Amino acid sequence: MQSTDYDSVIGLWHDTENMQLREADSRESITEYLDQNPNLSYVAMVTDRIVGAVLVGTDGRRGYIQHLAVADKHRGKRIGRGLIEKATQALGLIGINKTHLFVTTENENAQQFYRSLGWEDRKEIKMYSFNASANLNI
Repeated sequence: MQSTDYDSVIGLWHDTENMQLREADSRESITEYLDQNPNLSYVAMVTDRIVGAVLVGTDGRRGYIQHLAVADKHRGKRIGRGLIEKATQALGLIGINKTHLFVTTENENAQQFYRSLGWEDRKEIKMYSFNASANLNI
């Protein structure tokens, strides 16, 4: 994925059910994220059109997969699986062997998909967030 893919990718993310987008998904923020995490995020193309995307980064210890999406009419064709495999392989090449991702509790389809790939549903941890801004949409 490159910053020039932003318009197509954000359109795909907007069309994906249960995808939570925030101001942190602005063109500027995504461009900065891609610059800080080079060669980790991917798009899937079908006849010059983006039909899948995954945003991937690392904190230096762990990998983080965010915003995996595949266009409705291209689901079931192993595109999502391929994007996850590319992402985890790219992370492995830079020494990141453990990767996390977040799925909303109501997104049963995503939860089932990740379980089918062997991802573990963690029960012993709970995620907390802190927002130092008055803006609740960051």
